[in-house]
Amino acid sequence: MPIHRLPPETVNRIAAGEVVERPASAVKELVENALDAGASRVEVQADGGGLTRILVADDGQGLTADELPLAVERHATSKLAPDDAGDYDLLHISTLGFRGEALPSIGSVARLSISSRARSTNGGHADAHAIFVEGGAVGTVSPAAFPDPHGARVEVRDLFYATPARLKFMKSERAEAMAIAEELKRQAMAHEAVSFALDVDGRRTLRLPAETKGPEGRLARLSAIMGREFSENAIALDHEREGVRLSGFAGLPTYNRGNAAHQYLFVNGRPVRDRLLQGALRAAYADFLARDRHPLAALYIELDTAYVDVNVHPAKAEVRFRDPGLVRGLIIGGLRHALAAAGHRASTTVATAALGGFRPEGFRGAGYQPPPSAVGYSAWHQGGWQPQAMAAAVQSIPGLTEVSARAEPQWDLAEDAAPAPVFDPVDYPLGAARAQVHETYIVAQTRDGVVIVDQHAAHERLVYERMKGEMAEGGVTRQALLLPEVVELDPAEAERVAAKAEELAALGLLLEPFGMGAVLVRETPALLGETDVQGLVRDIADDLAENGQALALKERLEEVCSTMACHGSVRAGRRLTAPEMNALLRQMEATPHSGQCNHGRPTYVELKLADIERLFGRR
Repeated sequence: MPIHRLPPETVNRIAAGEVVERPASAVKELVENALDAGASRVEVQADGGGLTRILVADDGQGLTADELPLAVERHATSKLAPDDAGDYDLLHISTLGFRGEALPSIGSVARLSISSRARSTNGGHADAHAIFVEGGAVGTVSPAAFPDPHGARVEVRDLFYATPARLKFMKSERAEAMAIAEELKRQAMAHEAVSFALDVDGRRTLRLPAETKGPEGRLARLSAIMGREFSENAIALDHEREGVRLSGFAGLPTYNRGNAAHQYLFVNGRPVRDRLLQGALRAAYADFLARDRHPLAALYIELDTAYVDVNVHPAKAEVRFRDPGLVRGLIIGGLRHALAAAGHRASTTVATAALGGFRPEGFRGAGYQPPPSAVGYSAWHQGGWQPQAMAAAVQSIPGLTEVSARAEPQWDLAEDAAPAPVFDPVDYPLGAARAQVHETYIVAQTRDGVVIVDQHAAHERLVYERMKGEMAEGGVTRQALLLPEVVELDPAEAERVAAKAEELAALGLLLEPFGMGAVLVRETPALLGETDVQGLVRDIADDLAENGQALALKERLEEVCSTMACHGSVRAGRRLTAPEMNALLRQMEATPHSGQCNHGRPTYVELKLADIERLFGRR
């Protein structure tokens, strides 16, 4: 078949397939145009999952009558300026949209109308104009009515009507509407000083007022989107290294989810889905969460535009860093530093889940209606206990009458004893130990509540952190192999592994190049005992290819340390004396990450006195 030029209509539809994959993609492009135009308010309406109608209105600087025809022409943009030589610099992209493809691409597969009034420079109101594009055919500019002093209203009807085959790949209207909402939330997280609104099929779905620019406003915006619990359990981040800044908020390890849907990443104000950043986030929490649990986080990377390429994907969903190792190291180091600074702090959801366990399932007799102040917690009403629930209310609490439930009477001062010291042990963060229940759980009293500690899980974490510290200070002990082992790899993989020989030696793995496409392993970490050297080196090669660091070896060492800590810690079923229990509490307060065990589960539950009073109908 000879070479021939494609007609403009086909070219536009091909471009539309790359830029506009679904209604949410169209919303993304239109919202980015509004933000680049300096909008402080963005309103979105979507009908039929966005396939029937999309409207994006903003109060940005707007378009003049002369600019409207250019706006719907391919590769026409106001976001790139030529230099003195007439060249356009693609290395310093400071706007969200810059390719000049969004509006013509949408117009080639839908019915597109744009009405706009440009911001007036003399204080008056400029005339408003509109343009219409249908299936790639551009109409003429005409006067239009426009309600706002300035801004733009872009309406998209019958998306993909010109490419019916694409409609077969769309999901349900509800799924497409959810994707639009998710996209708008990501944009709102990146621009907290802009108000956002979303109506789906005439129903108000999202209302986000503008917040003050900065960390406080950003956290308020994140709380409005991710829930109040996130703001209560988030750790602030603000770190900078070699011109790259990391800010944002990350959840405590005990505040986690079963998937990574609540991880939001931004680069220079642009929402992205980047494997490097996602891998760094996972690596930072690898020491605190089980493999099937995921942290919640909103991370913001800011760096010079010359050091990040945002032009590697038509939809601008991916970026490429000039120094990915620097960015990855900043994320891991910044997150681990913040998590260490959180100390023994556990998420508030731990107490909420514990209180949920007290909900008396037996209180569901006829006529039982829990009060608003204690829904699900008690059968107490304004007039007293409900007669129907009285019989069910008499329940025994397991462990309360067991032999293993032991109190410490010697802590109660005798009548003629000397006054207590000025400092009361209950003022410690984890309080003063009062009892050991089932020879497994320590019950401590704080100034305003009760703390229940899993003694095995807590001590396991303490031992693990001590072992990690000793390993970091003294290095990893190595054991020599009786016969050095040759591991054959792809030449590129072997080169990457050999280049990291010094770093691997610090972790206890001594290796050297061995010809083309192979490395020779002479020593391995003593902690690993007998290990699969071939599999270990190949895993390291995979990690270096994907992440630039030998995570496999670090994770295996940490896993061994975790196992050793588990076997060397205080076991459940062991009786502890009062000084031992209090010593454990004080060590937890002084040890980072002691709020969760090595598998990400909480080591203690704190119940506030107010919560306990609600259980008994006192509040």
